[in-house]
Amino acid sequence: MRKTLQELLDALKAGDLVLLGLCLFTTIFGCIVISSTTAFMDATRFVLVQLVAAIIGVGLFVIISSIDLDYLLEHRTILFLFNMGMILLLVPFGEVHGGNKSWIDLPLLPINIQPAEICKITYILVMASVMSSHQSRLSSLPSITHMVFHLAALVGLNLVISGDAGVSLIFVFIFIGMAFAGGVHIFWFLLGGGTLAACAPIIWFKVMDEYQRKRFEVLYNPEIDPHALAERYHTNQALQSLTAGGFSGQGLYEGNRTKVNALFAQHTDYIFAAIGEELGFLGCLIVLILEFAIIARCIYVGIHSPDFVRRVVCFGCASALVFQVASNVGMCLGLTPVIGLTLPFISYGGSSLVSLYAMLGLVSGVHARPAPGKQGLYIHPPR
Repeated sequence: MRKTLQELLDALKAGDLVLLGLCLFTTIFGCIVISSTTAFMDATRFVLVQLVAAIIGVGLFVIISSIDLDYLLEHRTILFLFNMGMILLLVPFGEVHGGNKSWIDLPLLPINIQPAEICKITYILVMASVMSSHQSRLSSLPSITHMVFHLAALVGLNLVISGDAGVSLIFVFIFIGMAFAGGVHIFWFLLGGGTLAACAPIIWFKVMDEYQRKRFEVLYNPEIDPHALAERYHTNQALQSLTAGGFSGQGLYEGNRTKVNALFAQHTDYIFAAIGEELGFLGCLIVLILEFAIIARCIYVGIHSPDFVRRVVCFGCASALVFQVASNVGMCLGLTPVIGLTLPFISYGGSSLVSLYAMLGLVSGVHARPAPGKQGLYIHPPR
């Protein structure tokens, strides 16, 4: 036991302490905002859950960064079956929130779990393993088919069972980011874009529901809900909160809307708008700097790794973060459709926070062991 603890401490020292520090600082900032936006309720409970999730997340960050990435990549089939099993758990245990069956409520756990949040970590590993197996012919048809199969299987199953298109898009963006970083020929991106454009009418009229189409239509059609009483209501409230904050904001716990809970999901999906109201442009700028510092660190670690598979893992993690930040901030600004994605490390959500730390543990592991053969300090799991 003492030996294992010492190995974890050594692994922590060898890991990416800069990345961990950025994540912790952003989490603390998020806890402060969560406390302010939930002051009308029991703010202590929300902050406590977030802090406990952060402690668990840091533990997973250290453990995952201490495990040899090559060992994880050797078990691609197990990781793939794990992803399928996690999504299938939604069938007997799933609960509907916001129209999507994306959460699992287990009696023994104090918080709900979103399987897709966990699956994005293992999907990055599966994608990296597949790309590594085709590294010498990455742009060949068998290679592209193999990569697309894993994407289609996970996204298709998640859409059928949960109906959550927003979370499913994270997997697509991870796929694009890793494929681009890995060096897939531009021809395949153009072919994919052309295929999507050709299938757009079918997706629009046959696949998407009316409420999903309206989320896109309100972005460019001013005739839809011009008085912001229906489809535009939440976005309009978010924009009013952002503009009401001005340069320096109305102050923590002093927001006109946030202190009376007039802003929808102000501690989760629309927390960026709440920050704009209470801390103004400066607060929003600080959040964006912190988020993109974390993303930049992931890219930095990936670029400085000479190993192909480690590099694409880092870019996969960065891609997931870029998509979530862009989607959440764009939703609050009325630039992107509402798809219910949280702001990483800022929004309230125990399972989301734990999964984010676990995901970045992969990047920390790459920092500790940037190439195979460099046997740094890490735990050798029993084979």
